[in-house]
Amino acid sequence: MNSKTEASAALPVSAQDERRPSWWTLLRGDVRCVLERDPAARSLLEAWTIYPGVQAIALHRMAHALWRRGWRYLPRWISFFARWLTQVDIHPGARIGARFFIDHGSCVVIGETAEIGQDVTLYHGVTLGGTTWTAGKRHPTLGDRVVVGAGAKILGPILVGDRARIAANSVVIDPVPADATVVGIPGRVVAPRRRTTHGFDLDHHLIPDPVGKAIACLLERVAQLERTQQSQAALPIATPEAACGACDGRCTEPGFETLLETSIEE
Repeated sequence: MNSKTEASAALPVSAQDERRPSWWTLLRGDVRCVLERDPAARSLLEAWTIYPGVQAIALHRMAHALWRRGWRYLPRWISFFARWLTQVDIHPGARIGARFFIDHGSCVVIGETAEIGQDVTLYHGVTLGGTTWTAGKRHPTLGDRVVVGAGAKILGPILVGDRARIAANSVVIDPVPADATVVGIPGRVVAPRRRTTHGFDLDHHLIPDPVGKAIACLLERVAQLERTQQSQAALPIATPEAACGACDGRCTEPGFETLLETSIEE
């Protein structure tokens, strides 16, 4: 948890409310970012009415406000209703920043102690889960402008740095530095310092494939060995006549036959 989060947590609820944008302000930002990040969105009316991610985050912000004021059952009921309505399961204790976008919405799970920065994008099937039954911080923290691909799992109280990209179906269990790209099971950093100059980096087709690269290297090595074997097989078979072509002429010297017979007898 960064110093800003710690400072906010130390303030009483009333003081935090004065610094926090209103529910309506946050929700308007959540709706407008749909038009910025989803080319399929045609209007604000679509975003308001038929985007389950927008409906889920709207209900979560309401539940989270109640959770911070000490309510427990009612926020959980709102979370339960939101899951039934949208197939997005967000615990009311999760802290989510402004302009949060869940594309498609289905099967997204966000745990109680998860923290999400501003301008974060999640695709369907993402899990921000815990790795322990012990109370306390047990879910991940995502920085600003993080993009998490479909089906990715980020587990444990780890930090995913600002502008990081998590490839689809990756399983991340270690901290991720800022601007990094993570791929695989378990997740590995394959592009440590990727930057973009045109807004959100949603070019999933440009994410490196370390497994594919390893297979390509193995295939190239096999092809090289096959070429070497074929070149060796094309050499002429060694025969007594062929060997004379590379002879140094010692067999014509006097006494060579006697030396050869002595070597054979030995």
